[in-house]
Amino acid sequence: MTHKIRLNKYLSDCGIASRRKTEEFILQGRVSVNGKTITTLSSVIDPSKDKVAMDGELIRAKKLLYFLLHKPKGYITSTNDEKGRKTVVELIDTKENIFPIGRLDYNTTGVLLLTNDGDFSNFLAHPSSKIPREYEAKINKPLKLEDEPKFLKGFYIDGKKGKFVSIEIHKKDPTTVKVVTVEGRNHFVKKMFAAAGYFVNALDRTNYGPFSHKKIPVGAYRFITENEIAEVYNEYAKK
Repeated sequence: MTHKIRLNKYLSDCGIASRRKTEEFILQGRVSVNGKTITTLSSVIDPSKDKVAMDGELIRAKKLLYFLLHKPKGYITSTNDEKGRKTVVELIDTKENIFPIGRLDYNTTGVLLLTNDGDFSNFLAHPSSKIPREYEAKINKPLKLEDEPKFLKGFYIDGKKGKFVSIEIHKKDPTTVKVVTVEGRNHFVKKMFAAAGYFVNALDRTNYGPFSHKKIPVGAYRFITENEIAEVYNEYAKK
């Protein structure tokens, strides 16, 4: 399958410099494709076929990696921690510098994506993409039926209104509630419940867009395929 991208994006993905800086390199005539100097910013290449060089030195593409982790409790969603706590990247067996997309609290479990692809990370986390996140919350008391519509109407959280896309009370255990939101703000689900007078004792993110931890043991992970990445863009990119 042919997958063409802008030359400046390719250079940036390879870690040469920022996109804006790589544009300068192209205009300066420092970049060549298959031995031909390129000075047009709109140029596109096929990374699987074309040979790109800068100042005569062949550029090796950085392999983009994507992981779906079933995050356990007791891990910081970060690449490092000044307090010496365990981080989620320690659970992934790779030598590449990867980073988590978004955050899950220290004791929140569930779906967490990690990558070294900044564009994919920005796309997935950006509010305009409106990618749904599904959570299962265990709260301190049964959720009253009359409170259910309040979450769909919304509360003001830190000065900005937020709401759940859907909410479902477990039939046999009304202290277990499943919610869906497109919000990615820190502690959003916990703050929503707090706004209605409830406290979240445990929180698990069961889905992030099409990604689920259903078949992944706690603390384990799997690779995400290129086809899955393409499907996310096809589903959620603005037409």
